[in-house]
Amino acid sequence: MGHWPAHDLDGMNQARRFRAWLRHLEPRVLATLSSPTLGRLRPWLDRHDVFSFYREPLSRGVAIGVLCGLIPGPLQVLGSLGMCAWLRGNAILAVLVTAYTNPLTIVPLYWLAFKMGAFLLPGQHVMPAFVAPDDGFGAWAIGLGEWMTALGWPLLIGLPVLAIVLAANAYALMQVFFLTPVVRRARRLHRRPS
Repeated sequence: MGHWPAHDLDGMNQARRFRAWLRHLEPRVLATLSSPTLGRLRPWLDRHDVFSFYREPLSRGVAIGVLCGLIPGPLQVLGSLGMCAWLRGNAILAVLVTAYTNPLTIVPLYWLAFKMGAFLLPGQHVMPAFVAPDDGFGAWAIGLGEWMTALGWPLLIGLPVLAIVLAANAYALMQVFFLTPVVRRARRLHRRPS
């Protein structure tokens, strides 16, 4: 592997570590599913790939997590679990990925959603300024809710559009992440003399 550029090797090592982490996580999840409480649900969960650690369910799980991450509030996790059961995605990764929306990222994401909605809707749409209150998290959450309401139709149209665009990109990136080592290995084998 000495002929690979250093940045390619680092990326390949990170991908291997991530896949190794997933392989390490899989037996623990399956052991938990064998418990008396969840044992009765295991055939259904296995059939729906909710805890499957293969490329396709993992890719779907990431896409579902990104999509449901833009659902307001505590419905993110419930939405992710429901969609994973319906679309056969990995529920663990989906729930973890919903954390990309947090107090640090929600305002820029909603700004982007507003801009997308304003672009798609006819007429002029002016975005109201968000002023974060200094009275703690409760006041901040109330201020954020009022700001979101003031964003109106552009946000209502822009959020699903942004969620679909981000989810499609996340799905494609996960496919590339898992298939890149396979393609590289195939190219190496093809270059070798018989």
